[in-house]
Amino acid sequence: MLPLDCAPGYMSTFIRYENRHPPRPYGRDAPWAVSFPGMTRVLLISGSTRDGSLHTAALRTAARHAADGIGAELYDGLVTLPAFVPGEASPPEPVLALRRQVTRADALLVSTPEYGGSLPGSLKNLLDWLVDGGELTGKPAAWLSVVGPGRDDGARAALESVLDHAGARLLRAACVRIPLDMSSVGPDGLIADGRLHMALRDMVHALVRSLTETRQQPSWQAHSSVYPVLQRQDAPSFPRGAQLPPWARGAG
Repeated sequence: MLPLDCAPGYMSTFIRYENRHPPRPYGRDAPWAVSFPGMTRVLLISGSTRDGSLHTAALRTAARHAADGIGAELYDGLVTLPAFVPGEASPPEPVLALRRQVTRADALLVSTPEYGGSLPGSLKNLLDWLVDGGELTGKPAAWLSVVGPGRDDGARAALESVLDHAGARLLRAACVRIPLDMSSVGPDGLIADGRLHMALRDMVHALVRSLTETRQQPSWQAHSSVYPVLQRQDAPSFPRGAQLPPWARGAG
């Protein structure tokens, strides 16, 4: 498990929470949120509108197994979000509700499939509303990839481009790839493998830790206890034959 190195006093209001809730119902209206005053709030956004989505299942599991002191909420309004209207003076209520959730969140975590070499239209629509309203300006954000290398490069590049255009703060140290398979999703809509629970827990933990860092750290800082992060071009490199430090051995 990753240690949580906090800036002095930053999360002094954290409360400890032991998850004693029974299993929750599976469906679009299921209350996948655990949040209390004083917690760091992370809003989880899936780019898929399919009920059986692997991306949504991963985020749902991340919300269910969030570490103590982290309030993780899964956004569930993508299907009903109205089409973007630039400069809309009186946005409809679903848009206002989305903007309130984003404003309350300390950070965003997005997991999305790739359609047509880019973002799904429904997710781009959501982002357009947030760009227009200014809610993404300065907002810490990260992405979670749940597919193998090369299967979502276009979507991730497009997402990073939109976040950059909106002035969001991309937490590169918390952007990770955890390859999953549909067979790992149980009938309750959660990832059934306990090792993946730990990987997702570590990933959200790394995202929260990144909020306290004064500068962007290389991606190996977010190494999961189960899965390595996606190797990024900005990660440190070493000459052939050099003795690697412990954190660089075995990274993928």
